[in-house]
Amino acid sequence: MTTTKEEIMQSAKDLDVEFIHLQFTDLNGVMKNLSVTYEQLEKALDGEIMFDGSSIDGFVRIEESDMYLKPDLNTFVVFPWKPQVGREARLICDIYNPDGTPFSGCPRNILKKQIKDAKEMGYTMFVGPECEFFLFEVDEDNNPTLKTHDNAGYFDLAPVDLGESARRDMVTTLKEMGFEIEASHHEVAPGQHEIDFKYCDALEAADDIMTFKMVVRIIAQRHGLHATFMPKPVYGIAGSGMHLNQSLFKDGENAFYDPNGKDELSETAYRYIAGLIDHAKGLAALTNPTVNSYKRLVPGYEAPVYIAWSPKNRSPLIRIPAKRGASTRVEMRNPDPSANPYLALAVSLGAGLDGVKRGLQAPDPVYSNVYEMTEEEKIECCIDSLPGTLKEAIDALQQDQLLLDILGSHARVKYIENKLAEWDNYRTRVTPWELDMYLNTI
Repeated sequence: MTTTKEEIMQSAKDLDVEFIHLQFTDLNGVMKNLSVTYEQLEKALDGEIMFDGSSIDGFVRIEESDMYLKPDLNTFVVFPWKPQVGREARLICDIYNPDGTPFSGCPRNILKKQIKDAKEMGYTMFVGPECEFFLFEVDEDNNPTLKTHDNAGYFDLAPVDLGESARRDMVTTLKEMGFEIEASHHEVAPGQHEIDFKYCDALEAADDIMTFKMVVRIIAQRHGLHATFMPKPVYGIAGSGMHLNQSLFKDGENAFYDPNGKDELSETAYRYIAGLIDHAKGLAALTNPTVNSYKRLVPGYEAPVYIAWSPKNRSPLIRIPAKRGASTRVEMRNPDPSANPYLALAVSLGAGLDGVKRGLQAPDPVYSNVYEMTEEEKIECCIDSLPGTLKEAIDALQQDQLLLDILGSHARVKYIENKLAEWDNYRTRVTPWELDMYLNTI
């Protein structure tokens, strides 16, 4: 349902909204916002609010700094929490140049361009994310620690899961903001949680992921806890992933489902899988974008390492969940919640559609546990590995022309610059592990 400018103005007035947060996301996946008062709302809705783009990492140089926020009217939401004075609302915005054209470095614009390309092929992408996170205690200065508030495990309940109260408030708040929550539960590691919300079209899914992360952090803070989406905050236990369940619909029907196909999958599904596999190494630079991401992608902790797919088990990169019909989907298991969802979905969609366009053939599925296969067996099955470091992933991205084209000339340069700087900063640091290992022995 399309929301109009007049409806937003009236709703904000009726609900006593004092501040409106104009939200947008930078290339690194960090939410930014510029707040205006109700008196400036009409100007904001008309896309007349300007900001300094040179102050946002990866946007533009100082001599090109004037940029405009153009809100998506369908994203207007009044926050459920009530501050002391007035209420707050938000609008998610696209970034525009002064000449009225979309800014090519805006992650949301990059995803919208890819969605448009899919639409020209007759497809609409739907996404169901599975977002995991940790809840940690804070110290007396309110700084996060690595101390967990529970010793619970997978699907445990209170009183063992002491985070259940915070998680329940998160779910309630998300529902008040329009989310349809499908499940919430404790995850494998102590202090680790997952909340799943209903699939929707790709743009709304990316918006929802950003909103979800914001809400989780705010509610955790109100419970005296710190929520982190860091992929691997604690050595020796499972890290946090963000599985992306993807499907294509055409003419209102799931294009991945074919009741007469092998495993009830359509040729489109097999080609989409082939596209994801063909571009898997370059995709990792966007779906697993931090140095820490590759501490999660190691054998033994349920995170996928090997580039393969299976209609049965969870050890490969891609799994096909059992449900068919309208629920037929491809689950990509390597993404983690540090990813910029707009970029991760844009390149995933582009890679899958590339497989459809080129008629790529998916490799044979893997039915056994890849982690238990010998190196000889993996070679025999042509099973390759994901990049082992951020640097390897960036190298793969730089060799993948399709993904570079999806990012565009501006974003790809800035993104790669940022990630190479991150890698170099990490590479040259002396870590506590090195001091423990070498300081007294060498």
